Amino acid sequence: MKIIPCGSVPSAVGPGSYFSGGVRIDPIISAAAPARLRAASVSFEPGARTHWHTHPLGQTLYVTSGAGRVQVWGEPIREIRAGDTVWFSPGEKHWHGAGPDTAMTHIAMQEALDGSPVDWLEKVTDDQYGG
Repeated sequence: MKIIPCGSVPSAVGPGSYFSGGVRIDPIISAAAPARLRAASVSFEPGARTHWHTHPLGQTLYVTSGAGRVQVWGEPIREIRAGDTVWFSPGEKHWHGAGPDTAMTHIAMQEALDGSPVDWLEKVTDDQYGG
């Protein structure tokens, strides 16, 4: 058993190479092998979002506050809000973030394959974000 005391892991700023706008990442768990689980609470300021990306073993989002947007490549933008759960299939190209006028926080959960939980791709343009 391992207990990670509240406040013992520092927050991080979401880097511009993976996010657009103001994003804060609060790690929850990065389990050591042979476990593969990675989880973080991610807070997006209004208009902030991830870049396009995929997960080799899929991803689950649980929205804890606010309202936001998600999109799978080639599909329409979908609105999400506190209490919603979103599942992205393995390899599914997608992005997620806050609404244009509303902040949003979600818990992001994914497993790593060969040590990598995500493959980052290109930036979501303002036109793509606006729908």
